[in-house]
Amino acid sequence: MAKDLYEIGEIPPIGEVPKRMHAMVVRPDRYGEPKDAIRDEVIDVPELGPHDALVMVMAAGVNFNNVWAARGIPVDVTKTQARWGEPTDFHIVGSDASGIVYAVGSEVTNVKVGDHVIVHAGQWDLDDPWVLAGNDPGLAPSFRVWGYDTCWGSFAQFCKVQAHQCLPKAEHLTWEEAAAPTLTGGTAYRMLHGWPPNTVKEGDVVLVWGAAGGLGSLAVQLVKLAGGKAVGVVSSDEKGEYAKRLGAVGYVNRRKFSHWGIPPRWDSPEWKDWLEGAKAFGKAIWEALGERRNPNIVFEHPGQDTIPTSIFVCERGGMVVICAGTSGYDTMVDVRYLWYLQKRYQGSHLFNDEQAAAFNDLVREGKIDTTLGHTYEYHETPMVHQLMGEGRLPEGNVAVLVNAPQRGLKDLP
Repeated sequence: MAKDLYEIGEIPPIGEVPKRMHAMVVRPDRYGEPKDAIRDEVIDVPELGPHDALVMVMAAGVNFNNVWAARGIPVDVTKTQARWGEPTDFHIVGSDASGIVYAVGSEVTNVKVGDHVIVHAGQWDLDDPWVLAGNDPGLAPSFRVWGYDTCWGSFAQFCKVQAHQCLPKAEHLTWEEAAAPTLTGGTAYRMLHGWPPNTVKEGDVVLVWGAAGGLGSLAVQLVKLAGGKAVGVVSSDEKGEYAKRLGAVGYVNRRKFSHWGIPPRWDSPEWKDWLEGAKAFGKAIWEALGERRNPNIVFEHPGQDTIPTSIFVCERGGMVVICAGTSGYDTMVDVRYLWYLQKRYQGSHLFNDEQAAAFNDLVREGKIDTTLGHTYEYHETPMVHQLMGEGRLPEGNVAVLVNAPQRGLKDLP
């Protein structure tokens, strides 16, 4: 007889879907630091639509979206969910998963019950006229981040996704290795390959902020695969050496500089001090590279503290591409460098199906190291996101075991 609820690590027979499940949930009345806002609750398993799939989550990846969701800043995610007709009284965190398909909707043809999959985080209205016209779904008005803009995230025993989000799991990876890199890797892939003509090419210099982190560690590898030269920006020499092991040609330790943040007014005496700091940072890039060349692409995500410097050091006709603002959202752009040197300041958000699949293929082919830094247990989920919010996680990507009962499994136990 089917059970109504299974405990964490207790795996139901393939295709047997219980009525209830454990999930890591935030609610509007407790928004705050992740250690307090994220809690395990027992809730109903979601019902599927005709184009949906239900995935039993073996492991989930940790990313900064979950920190923002827990804090309710910059947006209340439950209000965003209302646009899609989803619950508004709670939110399940998580936008990366590996697992097994347990049920599919009536119109699903690309996956079947029993498939081992990873889940990418790009969702959109399948009937969106923009998408039906053959345009990039990543630019569709209905585009949303699963597990952030939507309710049914990955830190649960079961997650509800659109079936097109499911991609084949790399057979050589454990559940936790497979869960960790998709959101960050797909995001990095779009940033580096999605904005022609400023796509990474043979010989290009790419400055990668946070080169030892989950996003940057994958960007470094993508640059190397394209024949480019990645220079990492890190917070310690140890992290710099880690970036070099991944393929960076050199690194800059940002802690050796103090000019970060929004610069003084350009006509003030203090601005000259900022300019000297930015020039010194540019020279440090040359030293790390071993030649006097500026970055063709600057791979950005800190935002407020770093954008003025990134735009300053970028090559003439080059691109600063940004996907986040982990140090803040109020950036200052000195437009003289943009117009006079014809630089590009490009926003980039997540990815589409083709970009997610392209990155996943590189993982499946063993060309990308998923850079799993550490794996945590399900009950540690609030603490892991607290550490992420405080910038205290290990190098690389981080995963949490959900239904996988132990580390190192590649299949069902």
